[in-house]
Amino acid sequence: MNISRMSLSLIIALCFIVKTGYTQENSEQNHTIKIKVFIAKEKEPLLGASVYISALNKGAVTDFDGVAKLENLPKGTYQLDISFIGFESQRVEIEIPSQEILEIYLNESANALDEVVLQSTRSTRTIRRIPTRLEFIGAEELGEKVAMNASNISMVLRESTGIQMQQTSLSSGNSNIRIQGLDGRYTQLLRDGFPLYGGFSSGLSVLQIPPVDLKQFEIIKGSSSTLYGGGAIAGLVNMISKTPEEEPILDIMFTQTQALGSTANVFYGKRNQKWGTTLFVSGDYQKAYDPEDDGFSNLPQTYSVTFNPKLFYYPSDDTTFWLGLNAGYDDRKGGDVSKIENGENGIHQYVEENLSKRVNTQAVFETHLDSVSSFTVKNSIAYFNRSLDIPDLTFKGIQWNTFTEATYQKQTKKFDWIVGANLYSIDFDENDAILERDQNDITAGLFLNNIYDFSDRWILETGLRTDYAKDWGWFPLPRVSLLYKNDIGFSSRIGGGLGYKIPDIFIEEAEFVNFENVLPINKDILKAERSYGLNFDVNYQTKLTHDIGFSVNQLFYLTAIDNGLLLNSNTNGFFEFENAQDQIVSKGAETNMKFTYKDFRWFLNYAFIDTRLNYLPGNPQKTLTARHNAGSVVMYENEKWRIGYETYYTGSQLLSNGTKTTDYITMGLLAMRNFNWGNVFMNFENFTDRRQSRFSPLVLPPHDNPTFPEIYAPTDGFIFSIGVTLKPFGNETDHH
Repeated sequence: MNISRMSLSLIIALCFIVKTGYTQENSEQNHTIKIKVFIAKEKEPLLGASVYISALNKGAVTDFDGVAKLENLPKGTYQLDISFIGFESQRVEIEIPSQEILEIYLNESANALDEVVLQSTRSTRTIRRIPTRLEFIGAEELGEKVAMNASNISMVLRESTGIQMQQTSLSSGNSNIRIQGLDGRYTQLLRDGFPLYGGFSSGLSVLQIPPVDLKQFEIIKGSSSTLYGGGAIAGLVNMISKTPEEEPILDIMFTQTQALGSTANVFYGKRNQKWGTTLFVSGDYQKAYDPEDDGFSNLPQTYSVTFNPKLFYYPSDDTTFWLGLNAGYDDRKGGDVSKIENGENGIHQYVEENLSKRVNTQAVFETHLDSVSSFTVKNSIAYFNRSLDIPDLTFKGIQWNTFTEATYQKQTKKFDWIVGANLYSIDFDENDAILERDQNDITAGLFLNNIYDFSDRWILETGLRTDYAKDWGWFPLPRVSLLYKNDIGFSSRIGGGLGYKIPDIFIEEAEFVNFENVLPINKDILKAERSYGLNFDVNYQTKLTHDIGFSVNQLFYLTAIDNGLLLNSNTNGFFEFENAQDQIVSKGAETNMKFTYKDFRWFLNYAFIDTRLNYLPGNPQKTLTARHNAGSVVMYENEKWRIGYETYYTGSQLLSNGTKTTDYITMGLLAMRNFNWGNVFMNFENFTDRRQSRFSPLVLPPHDNPTFPEIYAPTDGFIFSIGVTLKPFGNETDHH
């Protein structure tokens, strides 16, 4: 008995010793440190800086507040490297464990030319030293939007101040981007600087671009034609893809909604010394969804697949060459739910089906000729095949786009020079056409851009582009921007430029009538649209107390368009294009404020949009354009949780018949729990279930040949989604 007791005591003691040793060993490996990185001159947090401990092969990237966290670190003394493009790197010695937040101040480097961070401005400068006003949506905010909607980029754009997603079809869900009240055709949608989504594909593009393989969005509002040619009258949206890192990245994401929508995304990236690759595959299925049980779908039945592989080659530290392929298949069928699910039967006849296939190639060669100059050549070929079928009407065709560009860039102590040339072509061939609506346009352009530092506080940017469009003539496009910034958190920008857009048939009004009886472009009568734009903004960032931060941006803008392209019905029942006899003028203001307190962030925004059609009697407000929009987003975030609550207000709008719509408020809630292996999330989108059918009908009889009124509010209502992201490896960011 005594021996048994002694044995039991010995076993317990051994277990205690083993557990204690394990706990001590585990605690030795389980430390976390926080590093906060600032811009030395402005004392502002620096987003996107890399922090790295080479001895442990551990790294991270600073968030919106300039904070990076390194976890699961063993006790000891290590060298910590902090770096960011355009800034002088630092190396400091740290002691682990440490209870204090380490603060690092980086100085800007006058001639850092390692790689382009903000591609849309064609400059290697950081956002605080660029006179062109640019809005940046980084990885952190993008991750939140992906959790809200992983199937396409509409959520990312819809919740940006002054941007509206205008839905043109209930049955297909087709949507266009409107910036500051101007139609979607005035906004250029780019991917890595390539214009891949124009013309025939524009109405579906927003719905066919998953955001999971994108690392950031860059938005320029106002005339940007000098930077990227015709079409960027209202602005441009440039989506920047993820690139391979030496530490492999694998993200696997699954999302399911209560509306029977299922999405799966897989992204993989890895770089070796000379080679790198990324691979993105996405699949989306949506069952026809009819929340008000009127027999017609508010979300179409959708089958969508995206396949994007890229291959990178690094022959030296100064040269990069990469090839990419973007392929997509999308079949969406909306209308009478009974017809979609069971086939035609009696009055159940109306279905709209959009079947589209796209393949885009991308090729980029970039080399640094010396420490201050670089040369880049890029090319893309885009193929888009779409058929639109409704009862008694089929509209289908094939569009080929090509884009080739060469640029030379040089950066000295005072000057940044960019000179380049590009060639852009678009060839649309309509199948089985009764009306001759084929289009073939070729545009060649030369451009020159310069940024000059008068001093640390004053920076001037000037640019000039000259485009020649076949059949439309020459378009000189100057622009100028001026930046003032000081050392106490204040900065201001003022700028303006000219723009243009050559006519094509793919405008919102033609999409709304499914291109039925729309006459072709008459190049002998029509003129190209021309514009001028001005914008002015002020920024201020400060600390109200030790824990409370505050920043505000106030923007004022004006854009005027001459020869606006209109689609009017004639006496023969056809729709023909005409030039407006007076201007389209959009003017307004945008306000963005941010408060921070420890792990909390509060964003407030307001947009006043006054878009007037001066060619109509009384200069009325543009239809389907709310004059007043506001939003509030409250975020709580720590290393385990991310919780966001958002509220958006949309003011009343005018319909084409002069009727004024009701205003409405939508609310959303996102909760995300982070783990070492990934995260799980739930999103309650529009949980107050605001949708247009609560204010006015979405479908008008007869049932077998319905009429669809204009869309001015959400059509799908409340959407609940739940999802998981698996990260088998690649949670830490490697250092380069």
